[in-house]
Amino acid sequence: MKKNKKKRIKIIGYILFLFAIAFFCLQMGYLLVHAKYQVEYADNRLFYFINIICVLCLLLSILLIFNFTKTFKLLASSMIGLFIIGNILLLIISNNQVNNIISISPSFKNVLSIKEKVDSGDAVYYRVHYGILARPKEKLPYETVGEFNVEWLANDVAAVTYKAKNNTIQQFIGTYGDRGNGISYYYVGAEINGQWQADNAEVISNTEGISVTTNGKTELFKWENIVQYGTLAVVLKENDEAVWTISLNENFEVQSDASQPTEGNISLYRAALEEKQLPIILQYKGRDY
Repeated sequence: MKKNKKKRIKIIGYILFLFAIAFFCLQMGYLLVHAKYQVEYADNRLFYFINIICVLCLLLSILLIFNFTKTFKLLASSMIGLFIIGNILLLIISNNQVNNIISISPSFKNVLSIKEKVDSGDAVYYRVHYGILARPKEKLPYETVGEFNVEWLANDVAAVTYKAKNNTIQQFIGTYGDRGNGISYYYVGAEINGQWQADNAEVISNTEGISVTTNGKTELFKWENIVQYGTLAVVLKENDEAVWTISLNENFEVQSDASQPTEGNISLYRAALEEKQLPIILQYKGRDY
């Protein structure tokens, strides 16, 4: 029985040693692609977490596989402990310099990654690959201050609401797909042309722009005040401040033939930080407005 127990312990030790090698190779691969292709972890803290996990797996595997003296075990544990403390301190320093905004879509297929430099307020949106690696895609147009509010309007549309240093509320939209069925690019405003309704809201898109009616109040946003993100959403602005976001829901289908009926729903989402907002789902009612 004792032999079987020792054998099982050693097997666990070998498994942990393989994990340590795998994490080490991951870190080495990351350093190579980071230097050559400017690839980063989607969250900077991952680098230090992986370092800690790697050395813990290595320490445990050595202790389980080999029969070292208590003095050696204490020395090895102390060295690993110092390494872990060092990485925790580096993680804290990094976190004070760069604010990592990470959000995973409800389907777990897409990851929103924004990195904000704490001292300057400069924020960069990253396109994530393989779940943990990312490359910078674009800089947010306004210097940021305070918290970020992220809401997934669909599994491939993330609305990021934040306060800019000029004291305005802004929205940035991360998009990860399209509704084009092979159409390379299209304009959201044109695709939602017509009247859309919900219980307490109405959206009308026509040649003048897009009007939004909620609680009996109508706001008209002309086309020059409407900003499109990808092929899935537009932000409606007034006085250079975000007011609403309109996104195409996953059941929306862009028709290559404009004469075909509009299918699917859209979501209306208010730009606000004070309280949690929920998107309003609207249905197409036609073009009789």
